[in-house]
Amino acid sequence: MCGIVGLYLKNPQLESQLGQLFEPMLQAMTDRGPDSAGFAIYGDEVADGWVKLTLQATTEGFDWTTLMGELEGRLGCSLDWFQNANAAVLKVNAEEAPVRLALAELAPSVRIMSAGQSIEILKGMGLPQEISQRFGLAGMKGSHIIGHTRMATESAVTMEGSHPFSTGADLCLVHNGSLSNHFRLRQELKREGIHFETDNDTEVAAGYLTWRLQQGDSLKEALDHSLEDLDGFFTFAIGTRNGFAVIRDPIACKPAILAETDDYVAMASEYQALSSLPGIEHARVWEPAPATMYIWERESA
Repeated sequence: MCGIVGLYLKNPQLESQLGQLFEPMLQAMTDRGPDSAGFAIYGDEVADGWVKLTLQATTEGFDWTTLMGELEGRLGCSLDWFQNANAAVLKVNAEEAPVRLALAELAPSVRIMSAGQSIEILKGMGLPQEISQRFGLAGMKGSHIIGHTRMATESAVTMEGSHPFSTGADLCLVHNGSLSNHFRLRQELKREGIHFETDNDTEVAAGYLTWRLQQGDSLKEALDHSLEDLDGFFTFAIGTRNGFAVIRDPIACKPAILAETDDYVAMASEYQALSSLPGIEHARVWEPAPATMYIWERESA
């Protein structure tokens, strides 16, 4: 049992309040996931030609300043960065591949949580309230965000095993449920060049979507294929640079609720996580149907 929450702002004037609106949603899912939590927030985009990476250290007191100095010397290009607890958000005027290679050589213990132009993923072990406070969630700005509270069933309780998972540029996924064919799919996706960091079945689902998108699928087409190729029970929330999506398996035994107003679209595993949102009493509220895609995206810049 896990908890999923998501908030997509249709009204840009609310973007400065995104973290403030979302924090009580995440904390409302504590009973569904007390061992670890995390979120993927979209905003603060870098320009074309730049890449933004979220890095997390597995130990406290990591020397980010020294790493960034070494990285700048290795890459020979402009970079900007800031630290957030045991994480750092790096913005660099370079292609993603050489940055990853340099980080692997300079700091092999550092984990790359996400990469793209907009996404930042922050997660860790602890109660949702602790994770929110650790990373200053309430003060964050952005256009949309998805989060997860975990009660581990498929793999160990670790920072790496918490959600969201990202296996492609600005793409992430959170999951409530379990996949029965994730081992076979993992082997097939590895042969297709998809890299995995954990044994978690959710990372396989994220990798599957990344692979489908690499094959030229739209997000809708990739999700259509997921209903055919992913066996098990699941509710997914997927984040992209331009929006987010929700889908449940054909049996739909894992709970989900959606709400929409003129200002936002919100989803959660339980309605209580939506009750703090402004205007929720006037929202259109419904349970997403089985094997049905719900996608909200803004036009690309």
